[in-house]
Order: sequence, then structure tokens, then C-alpha cells
Amino acid sequence: MQRNFLFCILSVITFSVYAQTPVPAPPQEMPVYIVGATAHLGNGLVVENSIVAFENGKITLVRTPQTLPQVNLSRYKVIEAKGKHLYPGFIAPNTQLGLVEIEAVRATVDAGEIGELNPNARSIIAYDSDSEVPPTVRAQGILLAQITPQGGLLSGQSSIVQLDAWNWEDAAYKMDIGLHLNWPAMFSFNWREGSLSKNANYDKQVEVIETYLTEALAYCKNDKPAEKNLKLESACALFNGSRKLFLHADDAKAITAGVLLAKRFGITPVVVGGGDAAIIADFLRENHVPVILGNVHALPMRDDADVDAPFKLAAQLQQAGVMFCFSMDGFWQQRNLAFQAGHAVGFGLPYEQAVAALTLNTARILGIDATVGSIEEGKDAILFLCEGDALDMRSSKVSLAFINGRQISLDHKQLELYRKFKTKYERGGK
Repeated sequence: MQRNFLFCILSVITFSVYAQTPVPAPPQEMPVYIVGATAHLGNGLVVENSIVAFENGKITLVRTPQTLPQVNLSRYKVIEAKGKHLYPGFIAPNTQLGLVEIEAVRATVDAGEIGELNPNARSIIAYDSDSEVPPTVRAQGILLAQITPQGGLLSGQSSIVQLDAWNWEDAAYKMDIGLHLNWPAMFSFNWREGSLSKNANYDKQVEVIETYLTEALAYCKNDKPAEKNLKLESACALFNGSRKLFLHADDAKAITAGVLLAKRFGITPVVVGGGDAAIIADFLRENHVPVILGNVHALPMRDDADVDAPFKLAAQLQQAGVMFCFSMDGFWQQRNLAFQAGHAVGFGLPYEQAVAALTLNTARILGIDATVGSIEEGKDAILFLCEGDALDMRSSKVSLAFINGRQISLDHKQLELYRKFKTKYERGGK
């Protein structure tokens, strides 16, 4: 046991001293003028041969040469981008990015608290801006993330971070945007025996959730409670609409039960997972419930479902008029987020709607669309240039990325390893 403990400690030390994350970029010093790119605005529109400018971290111009008067470019940093594609920064929802470093080393995992009810737990204060994982995903165009706690029935509160910062305070883009409720599963699958069994505690677990919301509502109606209760106080923003309820559920019955319970308390939730969302698409649309989809690269939930059901789900929700966006489980896997959208394009989702489901749709669902999610004048300059199709792993190559106008480094540990061993074998090393 002592030997294993020592091995874990040495693993952490070795990992931390091997390399450092890139230094965060300084504030934008001069206006930037990007010329000639095909701009995918994130709102379903495309501007060919575009001109996009930003200054002091804000987008100031989105035009074409035909609609723009003569401009004096002497004060601009001009970037020639003919043949390239310009996208809003992709947003990764429902991720443990920056909360986990090495899954097998418990000391580097800070994604959840002990216990079933932790609504007052704040993921933002656990965010590690020195993690070596975020640089690997921002090199794929992911520039913002919703860092989300895990575990229990009520996991805690998620926040939005930008992925180039000195500390969690600098990283915070919007803090404590929502509370995460893990709806109890009605059935559990025993992988060893290959059997499905009913959750005997389901009714009791639902009762715990209902009791919490009832007590929280009563507490929040009291202007001067006799005793401060942080767990109950955390739900007050749900009832006044300033904080979202993220309902983690996949099964159609679980989603329906969770949505109906939330509606009883005047809350319109966001479904996270939504494996069965196509089955109840009309119900979701009528109740204005958006969905953060789980992995597209997955097997179908049901034995009688089409083998490509997860691939078609995004297109089905689009056709049904249900707001949705893409997500992936875990943290380092986020680097493949855009390719989830690309896969959905191959199964009926229009390309620009796939881009929207990585950008503006996500921003709307998370409540940050006033400042980010699309390339529009007045919004934050969070965008990137790609030499190919950002949704296609064969041609995607991000060449430049900007967060609030700052040109960030796209270097990371995996590129460092690639360069190291490429040099070794170029020299004839073995």
C-alpha cells in the first residue's frame, strides 16, 4: 500500500514538472482586421470573403468588401485569411475540464463532493487554470467551457470559464449559472450478469428531491430566515429565473418526470443527456425545454432502436423544433466535440445548424448569448481561424484563436511530445 501511495505521489510530481501550460496571452494591444475568410457566424449565416475586425476585445465589424467603404488599415494588424474558415469559439457544456487532471490519481480529481445533496458546492473555486488539459482542447477551437460538478442527486453549481487564464478568478466568464440535478435511474444494469433490475429506492430518491425543492421554496419566500441555510439558499435563484436547473436524464420517463416536477415549482429545466429526447420531442418543444445532448458517438439506448439512432438524434430534434447543443462526457475528450457535430451532419443535420449547436445554441442554453456564441458586432471577440473544416477531423487545423481579442497560444503538451519524438526518429533514434 505504501509503495502504491508513493507511486501516485511521484506520478503527480512527474506530471506537474514535465511541462508548463502556455503563458496566458496579454490584453489586445491593437485592432485586428481579418480579411478573406469564409465566416461561419454561428447564427446559421455564412459570409464568403468576409472582413471581420475587433478592438479592445470586442467585434467591431462584420462585412464583405462590397459593403465596406475604404478603410485606413495603418492602425490595424491585418490577417490575410483567404481560403480559411472563421468560426465563433466553440463552447463545451457539461464538462469536468479543469476539475480533473489524472483520472486514476484521486488527488487530482476535484469534480464532486461527498453526499447526495450538495446544491451549494461551487465548481468554479475548484477550477485549475494550470491544468495541462485545456490547452489540448482549445487547439481544436474550444475556447469556453461549462465546468460541471458530479455525483449525488444535487451535484452543485456550474460556471462558464474561458480557457486562457492565470487563475480561476481570471478564467471566470460567468459564475454559478445553474444547479445540477441527477434524476435517479428507474433501472440499473448489471454488466457482470447482463441483467436489468429495478431501482428499489427510486420513489424515495424522487421524494428527497421534491422535499428539497419544497423546503427551498418556503425558505426563499422568507425575507429574514431565522437561520441561514446555504443548501436551501442555493435554490433561490432557480425560483426567480436567474439560475438554471440542469436535469441530467436520458430515459424518456425520467426526463418527463423531472420536467413535470420542475414545472410544478415554476422552473423550466435544461435536459442534459437526453438519449430518448426524440421520443418525447413534442413534449420538450411544448414545454420550451432545451437539450444538451450526450455523446453522438454511442450505441443506441434501446435494443429495438436503429443502430444509428444516436447519430440521427440531432437532426430529429432540429426538425422537431427543439433547441439543442452538443456535449461530451469527461474532460480531455472535449477535443473531439466538433467532430460529434460533424458526424451529425452526415446523418441529416444542416452544416450551419451543426456550427450553431457548438456556438450560439450552446450560448443561448447557458444564458451567455448576449456576449458570445456568434460573430456579431458588439460581442466579445472569441473566435478562431481554421485552415479546413473545423467539424472534419481530416482537415481541421486551427491556426489562430482569440479570446476577448487576445491571440492565445495553441501549443500544448501533446504537440510538445510530438515534436520531441519526431526529432528523435528524424535523427535515427530508436
